[in-house]
Amino acid sequence: MRISPSIVPASERDIYLVLDDFGGHLGRSWRETDEHDTDRETLLRDLMDGQYSNPARIVSFNTGEGWSRDVSEDIAEALQQRLRGEVPPSLEAFLETHGRGATVQLSLLLT
Repeated sequence: MRISPSIVPASERDIYLVLDDFGGHLGRSWRETDEHDTDRETLLRDLMDGQYSNPARIVSFNTGEGWSRDVSEDIAEALQQRLRGEVPPSLEAFLETHGRGATVQLSLLLT
């Protein structure tokens, strides 16, 4: 029996990926991310900087340890602790859905 190499790169660190909602007919898509930008700190920074349109879900996995899980609530909690004030519009729905009751100041769009 021939053993094929895995197409999943072995990693000894946690990888974070975002399911982004582009709305309308575009729908949701797992965002393509550079391998070196998949750590937790980069993810949090990119979320706060508005690099994602409308994050719907965040998953983390570690192929070296053989696990994966939905970390949306954990990331929402970390964002709420870091933001402590005005929430970028791109994160409002994410924090309303996955936040743990922490009060956040939602931005007001003036027209």
